[in-house]
Amino acid sequence: MPIPLLDYARSAQNQRVAGFEISGDEQPRIYTTENLLSADEIDALIVAAYRQVFHEQQMLSNNRQLLLESQLKSQQITVKEFIRGLATSDAFRRLNYDVNNNYRFVELCVQRLLGRQVYSDREKMAWSIVLASKGLHGFVDDLINSEEYISNFDNNTVPYQRRRVLPQRARGELPFERMARYGTDYRDQLPRPSNIRLRVIGQADGLFAKFEPFNWETFVRRANWSAVSGLGLILFLIIFFVLALSTTTINPAG
Repeated sequence: MPIPLLDYARSAQNQRVAGFEISGDEQPRIYTTENLLSADEIDALIVAAYRQVFHEQQMLSNNRQLLLESQLKSQQITVKEFIRGLATSDAFRRLNYDVNNNYRFVELCVQRLLGRQVYSDREKMAWSIVLASKGLHGFVDDLINSEEYISNFDNNTVPYQRRRVLPQRARGELPFERMARYGTDYRDQLPRPSNIRLRVIGQADGLFAKFEPFNWETFVRRANWSAVSGLGLILFLIIFFVLALSTTTINPAG
């Protein structure tokens, strides 16, 4: 029996408040098939869908879903089904699901499929339970079939970041498609290049351990201060020599 969605409070975020700002660069451009589109317009809609669901740096030719594109162009599927196909594709799973924990992946999908930030940690927990119990396909289905998705995007509109403009701020929020696709926990586990020669002679294999976070405390603790001191001394002598030489050239002995 499926676990029901955990209740969470719908906090009054910016996207839930009526806006009175003048349209401009901060306002999203809406791509929809409610009107008959030309070939160029449908291509622009497809690009917008990729940009919304995938990170901008993930928009590569080998990540394209050509079958879904063909079905959308021939009107065999709706924009909603196209978005569902992108969010459940192997490329999206590999680039976003496999490199994140469930909480970060839930936050990412709420941003890209519902067009808003998560309301709270409780909402992350609620959707994480759905993800754990139903899997990726069931989780995406619940998001896309939700009343919130249907009321804002329905079947024909590409999801977009709703109202980036914030009160008393000159600029809006950073677009979701430009935010990092993984959290700090994954970033801190990224491997760094190995120095085989230093490892062979028994010295530290690089400045940081393989799964050590990059921060100031780690730098102070792991830095090779003898090498840093020697390099600093060499740079000081070079600067001193250059200054002495320039002084001699400007004021020759006479």
